[in-house]
Amino acid sequence: MRTTLNIEDKLIDKASKLTGIKEKTSLVRLGLEALISRESSRRLAKLGGTEKRLRVIPRRRPGNSLDGSH
Repeated sequence: MRTTLNIEDKLIDKASKLTGIKEKTSLVRLGLEALISRESSRRLAKLGGTEKRLRVIPRRRPGNSLDGSH
């Protein structure tokens, strides 16, 4: 898909110097992929193990706890 973007030259230049990528299309694609990855990780961390619909799975070995007590 072709898209016209207005991005400051300083921003493009800095990103190009940091990554070594000269092609603007590749630079924008990499930036979007990095943004998606960061936000996906942030959202996953925000959940913090709070899935309410999960059921407790029984242990196969009774009396085997994480702190070493039986």
